Amino acid sequence: MTLRQALTAAVTQLAVDPHLEATATRDAELLLLHTLRIPRATLLAHPNREFTSHQQSLYKNNIARRLHHEPIQYITGQQEFYGLTLKVTPAVLIPRAETEHLVEAVLKLLPADKPLKIVDVGTGSGAIAIALSVHLPHAELTALEISAEALAVAAANAHEHNVANRIRFLQSDLLSALDHEARAFDAIVSNPPYVSEADRAHLHPQVRDYEPAASLFAGETGLEIYRRFIPQAYSALKPRGLLALEIGHGQQEAIASLLQTWHNVSFINDLQQIPRVALARRPAVPTIR
Repeated sequence: MTLRQALTAAVTQLAVDPHLEATATRDAELLLLHTLRIPRATLLAHPNREFTSHQQSLYKNNIARRLHHEPIQYITGQQEFYGLTLKVTPAVLIPRAETEHLVEAVLKLLPADKPLKIVDVGTGSGAIAIALSVHLPHAELTALEISAEALAVAAANAHEHNVANRIRFLQSDLLSALDHEARAFDAIVSNPPYVSEADRAHLHPQVRDYEPAASLFAGETGLEIYRRFIPQAYSALKPRGLLALEIGHGQQEAIASLLQTWHNVSFINDLQQIPRVALARRPAVPTIR
């Protein structure tokens, strides 16, 4: 069997599943490249190269995993985020392009040439903290995560990208580990859980059945974490400190209400023109709440 024949057969298998039909060609090719550990240019240049029996077995296994809706990223063990290749496992939420808007917004608002103290809450794979560390070389990051398994993945990614010496990793339920550090931080950023339980059944099975539920769901309305987190962030930030949050579809009005005592509240849309990032500043003078 040649590479072309194997690829064609895999695409046909995947396309039968309505959940996988739209990405069948992409998925089959990505898994072929992963199985063979070759670049796409090699596949294009040598489509008639023969598969060994061992390679065929590995590829069939990877396709079978995908047919069970396991995310490509968990099969390959990696995901690209803001120009970085990150290790991912089922212990962490898969970094998404929407979260790059959050990183971009924060980088526009924070000076790259000054020492800063930044917290990433719910760091998961470490995507946000690591991207900020790479682009803010004078910043000190604290990455908080309730899952010890996820923290281990984040720490490994930080080492891989040579920023581990500037990121403090702490196991924490939201900001609870920093209760003693009031008014200490220049910025707090987070992509928290914000999917409502009511939407669970409507999620793609690769998300609903494989990604960590604790990183996805936040009560019946999807706002439970924000309600706990925003007051904690208010206490931890310096006066005029920046809060940057990823938010879900249809949540802008509710988040604006939760931020009503903050200053300079604004929202940034994603590429689909959905409000995706909420930004706010802690008042210079504490507001009576």
